[in-house]
Amino acid sequence: MSQSAQCKERLSLRLDGQAKRKIERAAAYSNTSMTKFVLDSALSHADEVVQQHERITLSAEDWDIFYDALLNPPEPNEAMREGMKWYRDLPR
Repeated sequence: MSQSAQCKERLSLRLDGQAKRKIERAAAYSNTSMTKFVLDSALSHADEVVQQHERITLSAEDWDIFYDALLNPPEPNEAMREGMKWYRDLPR
């Protein structure tokens, strides 16, 4: 199945003439259509933005603390026990 047959969603945008000409030129240099150039560029930038917001980066010291907590978890305190009870009691 071709890629165009799989695409069912549409996105419209308005831009000024200068921006359109720049995108046309860049697409031509990339030897691709404007649609593919814009889609590839938007998806690449979207990946970067999503990654910035959804990835957690720890310093070496913080990683050691986190890793130690995974290997040697502390005993649950009262707040943790109450939280676990609250979670178990949630309606399913």
